[in-house]
Amino acid sequence: MNLDFFGRQRELATLDSLWGRERAAMLILYGRRRVGKTRLLTHWMQKSGRRALYWVAEPSSALDQLRSFSQAIYNFANPGSPAPLEFSYASWTQAFQQVALLAQQERLALFIDEFTYLLEIDPSLASKLQHFWDQTLSNANLLLVICGSHLGMMLRHLLSYQAPLYGRATAQIRLQPLPFGVTQQYFPNYNADERVAIYAIWGGIPAYWERINQSLSISENIRNELLTANNLMQSEPRLLLQDFINEPHNYVGILRAIANNFRTQKEIATFSGLSQSHISQYLSTLQDAGFIERRVPVTKGEQSRLGRYHIVDPYLRFYYRFLANRQTQLAIGIEEQTLDEIKRHLRDFIGMYTWEELCREWLLRAGAADKLPFLVDQVGSVWTSAAQLDVVGINSMTKMLVLGECKWGTEAIGRSVVSELIDKTSEAVPKAGQWQVYYLGFARSGWTEAAKNFVNELIANPPNQQNWNAIGVQLLDLQQIDADLCKWVVNG
Repeated sequence: MNLDFFGRQRELATLDSLWGRERAAMLILYGRRRVGKTRLLTHWMQKSGRRALYWVAEPSSALDQLRSFSQAIYNFANPGSPAPLEFSYASWTQAFQQVALLAQQERLALFIDEFTYLLEIDPSLASKLQHFWDQTLSNANLLLVICGSHLGMMLRHLLSYQAPLYGRATAQIRLQPLPFGVTQQYFPNYNADERVAIYAIWGGIPAYWERINQSLSISENIRNELLTANNLMQSEPRLLLQDFINEPHNYVGILRAIANNFRTQKEIATFSGLSQSHISQYLSTLQDAGFIERRVPVTKGEQSRLGRYHIVDPYLRFYYRFLANRQTQLAIGIEEQTLDEIKRHLRDFIGMYTWEELCREWLLRAGAADKLPFLVDQVGSVWTSAAQLDVVGINSMTKMLVLGECKWGTEAIGRSVVSELIDKTSEAVPKAGQWQVYYLGFARSGWTEAAKNFVNELIANPPNQQNWNAIGVQLLDLQQIDADLCKWVVNG
C-alpha cells in the first residue's frame, strides 16, 4: 500500500488561488466515489498549513448530523476544551453563524465533505445555505468547499440551473481519475507492460491502487483483490450505480452489452432485451453519470449516425466483461477458471481499449510538447464500412490530420501495418478542403527494421492524392509512450 500523494497539481493550485482571494469563495468539488476528493482536501490542509476545518457528514439522523457539525465548529474554536457530548447549536443557521464569526477576523477554509448525506435527510439544506451565503457568508473571510460523491444529487441540488446554489460557486471541480503517467511513480516495482495492465483493470482510482500489493504479480493481485468471495471490489459497480440511479437492473444490462462489444442502440437493445424506445433515456442517464460516452468518428459531427457507446470507467469495463457473469462461481470459491479466462483474453482486452486510449492521450499532449509539427483540436478514432483507424487527431482550421495505428502484440511490428495505414488515408480524410496528413505507429514491442526503412522511404517520397498530402511519419513503442506520459504529467 502506497499512501504518498501523487498528481493533482492543478487542483491544489486552484485551492491555493481560492485561498489567496481577498473575499469569500466557494468551491464545489465532486466526482465518483474513491477518486480521491477527501485525500485532495486533507493533503492541501497538511501541505499548506492554512487555518482550515474539515468535517465529513455521515448517513445518520438530522439531529445527529447537526450535533456533529456543531461540535466540530466548537472544538475548532476551543481546541483546549472539547464540547460536551450533547452539545449542539439550535439550527443550521446558528451553526453557520458561528462559521461566519470564526471567519470574521482571520481567513478560514471550511470543508464540508459528503454534503449529499445532509441533503438526503434535509433537501432544503441547500436553500438554507444559499440564503445564509447571500446574507452573511459571502461577506466573511471564508473559503467554503462543498464536496460530494453522489453525482446525481450534486448535479441536481448544487450545479443545475434550478439548484439553489447555482451561480454562487467561485469554482467547481469534477475530480477525474489519475492519469496513466502517474503510475510510474506510484508503482515503481512494475514495468510499463504491467502498469498498463493495472490501468486497464483498476483505472486511475487511488483507492483501488492502494489495494494492490506491489510485491505480488498482477495475476496474484487479480486473484486476491477481485476474485475472492465477498471482497469489496465485487460490490463496487453496484455502489457506483446507486450513487446516480435508484434502480440499477436495466442499467446493468446495458453495461454488460457494451462491455461485450455491442455498441449501437439497436445492438444494445437486442442484447439487453430492453425496448429500443426506452434505451435512449437509459443511455442518456449513464452518459450524465460519466459511466459511458457516445463516440462518433472524429472527422464527423455529433449527429453522425455512426455513433457507438463505450464504457469510460476501466474497472466497470473490466468487471462487466470478465466478472459480472461469474458471481455464482466466485461466491463458492471457483476462482482459477475465471483467472485463466482473464489471462487468456487480457492482451486483446488491453489492445482494444487501454492501449488505444493511452495512444490517444499521447497524441493529445504531444503537440503542446513539440513532438508533432502541429497541434490537434480533437482526438478520437475513425471508422467507416471499409476501414477502422484507431487514433485520429484533427485540426479543422489548418486542415491537418494525424492518423495512427495501435498494436499490442508481443512481437515487433512489420512494414505491412504502416503500408495499410497509408492505404486507409482516403477513408479518413474529409472530402472538403486540402489536407496535410501526419502518420503515427504505436507498437508495444517496437518496429522491425523493415518497417523503419519503409518509413524512411515515405519521408523521402511522401504519398499524396487529390485532396491530401503526407507531411511525416513517426513510429513509437511502449517505452517511449510511457516515458513521455510520465514526464508530461509530472511537468504539467
